[in-house]
Amino acid sequence: MDGRIDSTDAGPRLRRSPSREAIVEAAERLFLERGFGAVSMDELAEAAGVARRTLYNQFASKEEIFREMLGRVTGQLEGAFPPGIETQGDVEDVLRLVAHAILGLHSQPGYLGFLRMLVADSRQFPWIAQAFAAVMEPQNERLTRYLAHLTAMGILDCRNPVLAAHQFMGAINELSLWPWMLGRESLAVAAEELVEETLRMFLQYYRRR
Repeated sequence: MDGRIDSTDAGPRLRRSPSREAIVEAAERLFLERGFGAVSMDELAEAAGVARRTLYNQFASKEEIFREMLGRVTGQLEGAFPPGIETQGDVEDVLRLVAHAILGLHSQPGYLGFLRMLVADSRQFPWIAQAFAAVMEPQNERLTRYLAHLTAMGILDCRNPVLAAHQFMGAINELSLWPWMLGRESLAVAAEELVEETLRMFLQYYRRR
């Protein structure tokens, strides 16, 4: 069993179940506090305020609960990077939208908590990192394809679009994400300044002259 949520008519009903919501919320708290491997199904039932039988009626395993959480992260990513974002103006406009979308994700506690859990547990449970990578890679590939397209059009000069895409995202993550992940205070840089200076640096190097 791969833990995917059933797509039959019962699926939406289960996703709306208050007990299901309570279980996922309890899992988010406990997995973050103690790690995926250290939390038992019985502890999840107690934290969610549901009977053990109710827990197993909703989820067959902790992996299934994790995949439900991952599905919510997928929804956040799809909301941040909707289809067609690459067509929303010239390169400055699109990269500005991408940068603000990344910062918007960083402002969501659930997303950040999920990332912290991922870092803590992926060494012991490699499938966790693999499942998350399967969600993130399509987004990374979209930016890579966009930069490659602009290079082919003669607008940018990205000899390695994969590298360029990760450089752009890395510049945003360095000040916005990683300080939080390491439990440190972020540098006192306003979001707008971070975005505009990243754009200026990136395009100064990669814009074709």
